Amino acid sequence: MFSNPHIVSDVMTHTVASVGLSASFKDVVGMMQEWRVSALPVLAGEGRVVGVVSEADLLPTEQLRDSPEKGYALPRPGDVPKAGALAAGDLMSSPAVTVRANTTLAEAARIMAREKVKRLPVVDDAGLLVGVVSRADLLKVFLRGDEAIAEEVRREIVSYLFPLPGSTVIVDVHDGVVTLAGRVRDISLVPVAARLVRAVEGVVDVEFDLVPGGDPRRADGLSSPTDQGLV
Repeated sequence: MFSNPHIVSDVMTHTVASVGLSASFKDVVGMMQEWRVSALPVLAGEGRVVGVVSEADLLPTEQLRDSPEKGYALPRPGDVPKAGALAAGDLMSSPAVTVRANTTLAEAARIMAREKVKRLPVVDDAGLLVGVVSRADLLKVFLRGDEAIAEEVRREIVSYLFPLPGSTVIVDVHDGVVTLAGRVRDISLVPVAARLVRAVEGVVDVEFDLVPGGDPRRADGLSSPTDQGLV
C-alpha cells in the first residue's frame, strides 16, 4: 500500500576516509583536515570497524600541554590515558556506534541524537565498512520537490483513506508543508492520515482543512455534474 521509507543506503557516502589502529596522532589530524571531517572510523583487519576517533578524542592531548597555572583545567580523569596516546587504537572511542545500510533514515537520526554524534559508519553483516552517513545526508530528503511529495500523498494515502465518491480531498504542498482540504466521509481517519503524511519523506509538516460529508467538487478541482445542473 505505502512506499517504503528511505534507508541509509539511499543517502550515505560510499567513499569514506578511515584510519588503521596504528595511525599516529598527527596522521589522524592530517586526515581530518584533508577530508574536512570531525571523526574517522578506525579499522582493523580487512576493514572491520572497531572504533571511531573524533576531535573530542584528540582534545585531551592539547589540554595537557597547558598547565593549570595558565588558567586551563586538566583533562577529566577518564581522558588522561588518551592525553598520552600516540595511535588511533588508543585514542579512539570503542565500540563504534554503527548502522546498517538498510536502516531507515528515521532510525539513523534517532541513533545520532541518542549517541550525540554527527556521523555514523555504515557496516555490512560482517562489520566491514561500506560507507558513512552524516546529519547532512539525513536532511537530503527535505530537498525533495513539492509535486513529488503531493503525488505520493495522493497515491499512497488519500486514495486509500479517503476514496471517491464518498470523499474528495485536495492535496497541496508548499515548501514541504502538506495541506489536505475538502470533505471526507469518515473524519475519524484524519489522525491516521496525519501520522502517515508526516512519515512521507520530505514532509516538514501537515495541515488540514477537512469537514465531514460529501464534497460537491471532484478531486480534479472541477465542478461535479450536480453543480453544473446536469443532474
